[in-house]
Amino acid sequence: MTTNEINNIRAEFPILLEKVYNRPLIYFDNAATTQKPKAVLDRIIYGYEHLNANIHRGVHFLSQQATEAHEDARNYIANFINASSSTEIIFTRGTTEAINLVAFSLGEFACQKGDEIVISVMEHHSNIVPWQMLCERKGMKLRIIPMNEKGELQLDEYEKLLNERTKLVSVTHVSNVLGTINPVKEIITKAHSKNIPVLIDGAQAVPHIQVDVQELDADFYVFSGHKVYASTGIGVLFGKREWLEKIPPYQGGGEMIQNVTFERTTYNELPFKFEAGTPDYIGSTALAEALKYVQNIGMEKIANYENELTRYATKRLMEIDGMRIYGTSENKSSVISFLVENIHPYDIGAILDKHGIAVRTGHHCAQPLMDFLKIPGTVRTSFSFYNTKEEIDTFIEALKRVVNMFR
Repeated sequence: MTTNEINNIRAEFPILLEKVYNRPLIYFDNAATTQKPKAVLDRIIYGYEHLNANIHRGVHFLSQQATEAHEDARNYIANFINASSSTEIIFTRGTTEAINLVAFSLGEFACQKGDEIVISVMEHHSNIVPWQMLCERKGMKLRIIPMNEKGELQLDEYEKLLNERTKLVSVTHVSNVLGTINPVKEIITKAHSKNIPVLIDGAQAVPHIQVDVQELDADFYVFSGHKVYASTGIGVLFGKREWLEKIPPYQGGGEMIQNVTFERTTYNELPFKFEAGTPDYIGSTALAEALKYVQNIGMEKIANYENELTRYATKRLMEIDGMRIYGTSENKSSVISFLVENIHPYDIGAILDKHGIAVRTGHHCAQPLMDFLKIPGTVRTSFSFYNTKEEIDTFIEALKRVVNMFR
């Protein structure tokens, strides 16, 4: 992207004008949550000012308009990830709830004592704990795909884990710590050869790379709105229709019912079967607006620019003596996790904050991965298309000063 394009983009994100300790904000915490463009903020305000009425059940004008906007958003999201039908798009509160939904519903439908779930060593807690809970509930076992020193999954070892007891494989598309872009199509193909369904955690992928769920042949694919420039509290579960029709609902209540008596309840058709209660009809339209925003820029252009930033930042970081970068796969997204000598990551992050630079420190909700790496945590920088090389230069100079302080 040209300098002029980047400046125009930055002007559309009001928060980038904020000052932190009287310094310009440099926001390198995009893997945790992204900032919101004015188009998304305007869409949220418009929804509350002009379309605020509960959807689906009202005959009045506002309800019908809000319903139409909500379902138009569902259709747009389905097209964005190339789902075969909008009925395969379930709105959730985010990636975490979407994974919990599948863990409960698939667990009730298909799992029993002695069965196994396969995940990888680099998973976020959201893709670990729900499966642990299922294993505890059903007397099942969790199996772990290992990785090599570059942060790449060992697919030969993965294949050895698959057997007749495996009920699901659940892996991240992009690691939130290492930045590794996993070969999920190959992972899915190997599982499908043994008739095993696969869930892909796309929370870190959808903001950065084009996702085509049909091309991947994913059975389930999940992501969060707030990581792709939309509001918090909205997310998506894509599920193949054949699976969504077989598994039972996750929650009960309004909206997900077709008919209720005190004797029994019949469930609604897809996608409403999995959407109990009042949906976040403001959040859904904001999510569609955010996806339109990134699509207008172009996912390929975004990926190329963010990869350029990541390469540049990696090169500059390696100027610092004692630098250790975790996750050195050739195929990685715009995340860099690092340590410098024996300086605690919290100390680095706290002092960088005084320079107006926002980074993430700690275990990044991936404690088993930290145990595997034999470290307590890292400093993590994560980039977006509104970041610049000039910001990286400022960050590097500040980091050098931090390191020299401790030396």
